Amino acid sequence: MSGKFIFSALLSGVLLSFAQAGVAGVTVKPLKVSAHAYYVQGEAGLASSANEGFMSNAAFVVTDEGVVVFDTLGTAVLGQKLVEAIRQVTDKPIKRVIVSHYHADHIYGLQVFQDMGAEIWAHKSGQDYLASETATRLMSERRETLFPWVDDKSRLVAADKWLEGDTDFKMGGLHFELRHVGPAHAPDDMVMVLKEDGVLFAGDLIFIGRVPYVGDADSRSWLVAIDRLIAFKPKYLITGHGAASSTPVKDLELTRDYLRYLRKVMGKAVEDFVPFAEAYDNTDWSQFSSLPAFKEGNRENAYNTYLLMERESMQ
Repeated sequence: MSGKFIFSALLSGVLLSFAQAGVAGVTVKPLKVSAHAYYVQGEAGLASSANEGFMSNAAFVVTDEGVVVFDTLGTAVLGQKLVEAIRQVTDKPIKRVIVSHYHADHIYGLQVFQDMGAEIWAHKSGQDYLASETATRLMSERRETLFPWVDDKSRLVAADKWLEGDTDFKMGGLHFELRHVGPAHAPDDMVMVLKEDGVLFAGDLIFIGRVPYVGDADSRSWLVAIDRLIAFKPKYLITGHGAASSTPVKDLELTRDYLRYLRKVMGKAVEDFVPFAEAYDNTDWSQFSSLPAFKEGNRENAYNTYLLMERESMQ
């Protein structure tokens, strides 16, 4: 057995022990936004072993009665780190978790909160993702690419309560509004408004300071959803990626303008029967090329939009 193999095996064992113990190298720190709202901010870019999957945000609201959590990060280890961040702020019981949408970087931490007895709420469209081949395949992939932070003990968690649509609730004297705004970034997109503080928790409908992940999203509906977010007139905006904003309307514009540009240039290419590769190479991307995640995600975003525009042209 080679020394290199032995060292690799020992290193994997050490990392696995750290992961199982809930010790992640990344720092998950609570950041205060308003009187009752906090969030933790993931690193820029895509999920990787370098950031241990910590590339998305999660948030929580502290009430007199208990804590409401919004999303749970992208690994069970990070989910435990989120619990520790909450405990830096309050010892109130963690009562409820709201899922913005069923994408891996926001839900793999759910198992930690389920094991604690927190009640998980999500929009019913999330059931389709859980039953999909995509969910199974991605979990398998991340058990390799994010090992040991995602491993054989990682599991997908269903909501305890599947919401039919818009829902309001009250906890500890604070009023929460849940609004289904999908399909947009995802079919089950749901945002949360904390009325007393004027905070909008927007999930991945808005990516502040970086290129959004478009995937197979319906960008036409997504743009309509952004208009709905602007209509809330929030004082603060907490998104699925990037820093919280105290100038929400201004920061909503980046995702809106990016989606509009994708639709414009790819729609024109479809209209003129220009092949995707040629259209992509001839497009001026300078307005967005310096943003984080551009290199990793823009070509896929453009290709998926090209396919979407083809489908729309046949309607």
